[in-house]
Amino acid sequence: MDAGLYVHIPFCVKKCSYCDFNSFPIGKHCEKTGQYVDYLVREMEIQSKAASQYEFSSVFVGGGTPTILCEEGIELLFEGIYKNFNIAKGAEITMEANPKTLSEGKLKVIKKCGVNRLSMGLQAAQENILQILGRIHSYEDFVENYDQARMAGFENINVDLMFSIPGQTFEDWMDTLEKVTSLSPEHISAYSLIVEEGTPICESIERGGLVELDEDTDRKMYHEGIKFLKDRGYVQYEISNFSKPGHESAHNIKYWRCSDYVGLGPGAHSYMNGVRHSNCSSLEEYYASIDEKRPPVNWSEAISQKQQMEETMFMGLRMNEGVSKGEFYKKFNVEFDEVYGDKVDVLEEKGLLEIKEYRGDKRVCLTLHGIDISNTVFIEFLID
Repeated sequence: MDAGLYVHIPFCVKKCSYCDFNSFPIGKHCEKTGQYVDYLVREMEIQSKAASQYEFSSVFVGGGTPTILCEEGIELLFEGIYKNFNIAKGAEITMEANPKTLSEGKLKVIKKCGVNRLSMGLQAAQENILQILGRIHSYEDFVENYDQARMAGFENINVDLMFSIPGQTFEDWMDTLEKVTSLSPEHISAYSLIVEEGTPICESIERGGLVELDEDTDRKMYHEGIKFLKDRGYVQYEISNFSKPGHESAHNIKYWRCSDYVGLGPGAHSYMNGVRHSNCSSLEEYYASIDEKRPPVNWSEAISQKQQMEETMFMGLRMNEGVSKGEFYKKFNVEFDEVYGDKVDVLEEKGLLEIKEYRGDKRVCLTLHGIDISNTVFIEFLID
């Protein structure tokens, strides 16, 4: 059975001002990560039996900043992955990487470990915007590491970008897209900044030190960004993701199609056989669970058919391919229109959804206007 494997590395050099992920800043002391890798490999051993039903066609090492690990730690991490899980031949193996935590030597080790897709966090090309975001690198650092990655043989690179950042102008955003596309990465993710409660950037906005961009500017950045990327040969296949043909993220598509996945590390989530699990977030609890040779799970929930239908819509509509009526029937043994026909008719009339025909199958998709207010659309698919 096909699935995705997610491995969480919760450390970073310095926490970014917008980040509310489960991550712990440790400066440049990568030696502090050795104990964690040991425990992570032990969790792999504990979880390997439950995961033996799966063949993993995608692996994603995320964070935090996974490339904060020492070279030996990276090698031990992947040894553990290959030893404990059935990784499919030709699997997409992604590692997140942040500029200033990479070197030629480390990139060679990452490549040698079987990583065939690098996901690099840039966010913006302007120094003042990078400072607002609390990033530790400059645009020049990013370009240097990007070039090193190409020299190391990486032929599939994603670059993460953000728009709608306080202090960012429309011209800044287009300049970032111009600079990044000139490097010709295979994939670009472009996210509108969500200001999370309790983050430094949120506190600065509340104090009046920064001003959030208005909705019109946010949407202009998004719409013009889509056009710009299309003109440069990038196909939009999800609300925030663009790729050259054939370079879509196989791992993320698993999430959007509600496929099974196994998550390792503190705060990681899993979805296995209709049950969602979440690992404990704190390192102390995580280590204690592993010492007791038990899965570090602190929460589980069996997902009902009603919830599965709702999530099929929330997640599937994020993709440009939308939700297939035929696949919906195969999955739930009930006709799509029996469950959602009336709601789709209303949303289609409002110009928020459209029905596309593909090889005899009907697919329900968001329009551009639907994407702009997607959360409002998704709420309509909650079943009373």
